[in-house]
Amino acid sequence: MAQNKNALIRYKTIDKCLQNNYQKWSLLDLIEACSDALYEYEGKDVTVSKRTIQLDIQLMRSDKLGYNAPIVVYERKYYKYEDPNYTITDIPITETDMNVLSETVEMLKQFKNFSLFSELDGIIQRLEDKVYTEKNKKPAIIHLDKNEKLKGLAFLDVLYQSILKEMCLRITYQSFKARVPSEITLHPYILKQFNNRWFVVGQKDNHNHLLTLALDRIIKVDYELKIPYKQTDFDGDEYYKNTIGVTVLNEDFLKKVVLKINKDNAPYILTKPLHHSQKLIEKLPTKEVIIEIYVHLNKELERLILGFGDSIEVLSPRRLRKIIKNKVQNAAKKYSE
Repeated sequence: MAQNKNALIRYKTIDKCLQNNYQKWSLLDLIEACSDALYEYEGKDVTVSKRTIQLDIQLMRSDKLGYNAPIVVYERKYYKYEDPNYTITDIPITETDMNVLSETVEMLKQFKNFSLFSELDGIIQRLEDKVYTEKNKKPAIIHLDKNEKLKGLAFLDVLYQSILKEMCLRITYQSFKARVPSEITLHPYILKQFNNRWFVVGQKDNHNHLLTLALDRIIKVDYELKIPYKQTDFDGDEYYKNTIGVTVLNEDFLKKVVLKINKDNAPYILTKPLHHSQKLIEKLPTKEVIIEIYVHLNKELERLILGFGDSIEVLSPRRLRKIIKNKVQNAAKKYSE
């Protein structure tokens, strides 16, 4: 992000210099101008290298950035725009560019709760204004699932900052089963989203096991400055590698799950696997398929299977087959009257 920002400062500085036709601009002059600009805008007292400015000019000349700047060398030493009226700030935006920008704005706005993107806030607003002055406002083409009314989203930023700055938290939390709220001292490690809900995963103070808290059940969050943050080598990818959802169970619940998928849903499951461990075991003459996944037998897995209704049959393990069978039978009873 910082490197891209520095590059933009250099491009704009070179552009501003070459618009000034009353001065001859050598490579050394451009180096000095860019170095001064970086000091002015970023407070960085550095001398930009000759190679960097040469690459900047090369990029500005090309269509990689969409500039196609007509930069020419005269007297074998000085740089200028062949078209004296050219500037990179007046490049026309194509319809394709506008469509891409529109969707980019919509996607970036999904992350407005994170201070991680706070530096983008003004940029997004200006970009949005530019886009919608260039074309009529239309509904978004790319639609992301979101639930802005979900409770707990206001805590996203403080949780993110506590993980980033390695600070312990004091959280007032009330699960669905608890009658009253409880206070938890947590060393947070990651934020996780699943099924349009957010969770914070961390270690409870004076406990070795990991805890997963739903943000919509959090009532209050405060920094706990008196307790030193517990360092860890926690790896979220490794932790969740055998899990669908957020409920990680012990090794006793980690099983090979064999499923038969009917012919209508087989193409869907094969192109969009239920889990990264999915393997195709057999293609049947009926165009049904049998697949295998290696996952924890948790509630999220059960809900996933039940969501396919009669399109999926659990072949093994017997324990999971029995659970799904009972749930389907109980559901059928509700519709038998």
